[in-house]
Amino acid sequence: MSSPSTDENGALLGPADIRELAAALGVRPTKQRGQNFVIDANTVRRIVRTAEVRPDDVVVEVGPGLGSLTLALLEAADRVVAVEIDDVLAAALPSTVAARLPGRADRFSLVHSDALHVRELPGPAPTALVANLPYNVAVPVLLHMLDRFPTIERTLVMVQAEVADRLAAAPGSKVYGVPSVKAAWYADVKRAGAIGRNVFWPAPNVDSGLVSLVRRAEPIKTTATKAEVFAVVDAAFAQRRKTLRAALAGWAGSAAAAEAALVAAGVSPRARGESLTVDEFVAIAEHKHG
Repeated sequence: MSSPSTDENGALLGPADIRELAAALGVRPTKQRGQNFVIDANTVRRIVRTAEVRPDDVVVEVGPGLGSLTLALLEAADRVVAVEIDDVLAAALPSTVAARLPGRADRFSLVHSDALHVRELPGPAPTALVANLPYNVAVPVLLHMLDRFPTIERTLVMVQAEVADRLAAAPGSKVYGVPSVKAAWYADVKRAGAIGRNVFWPAPNVDSGLVSLVRRAEPIKTTATKAEVFAVVDAAFAQRRKTLRAALAGWAGSAAAAEAALVAAGVSPRARGESLTVDEFVAIAEHKHG
């Protein structure tokens, strides 16, 4: 591997570095894993800035790839834990960190695993999640990490623009749906910017967006479990065109039982799922048995 570049990017990876690393490893980005590597140092700096990464943060990164964002995070945070499923990329990343940021290498940990199956992380509890999430698993990975690691206070993820819109959508929006409600269960969610296609290799055929999630200071107070609330959400959006009385009939046991739960929760049985807040879904779950 060549020595770290001495241009204005310092330890960060530029387009030539990325291609050189990929060639040395025999890596071709795969569609199967939704791999698009960020090749622009200014973009990773912007992501770290937008994520408001602090010197005392323990950041978990999912899908670090060749390490573009990893290096920028490591410059700003106290520690970085990267979760990588790809065998070749996981094996190479510690060497890249050691070569380009030798003074910070002891602050870096790698977990070679599928993020959806990660149950624990090495070292101190994570305080932030910052990631360029693979498009095909972005929502399940995000929800899993928020659920599994309640110490994650702030999250900034780069996802397909359409997914970003869905995650940050408010009730009443055409794209408001299951991801919107489930993300809102954990956090205050908002769009935090757009990312063009030319900062990736290979350039995707869709735009990307940044989504900021700040965990609720207090978890939602409810007698229902998260699983019970999410079951209502899933049922409500499984048949979007139906009124909630009809859409929740299977969940409640009958349309009459669904109507009773809705009325008890203060929700119109004629309403549709896309008009409800997460708190209204919680209320419905609490009133399932009248």
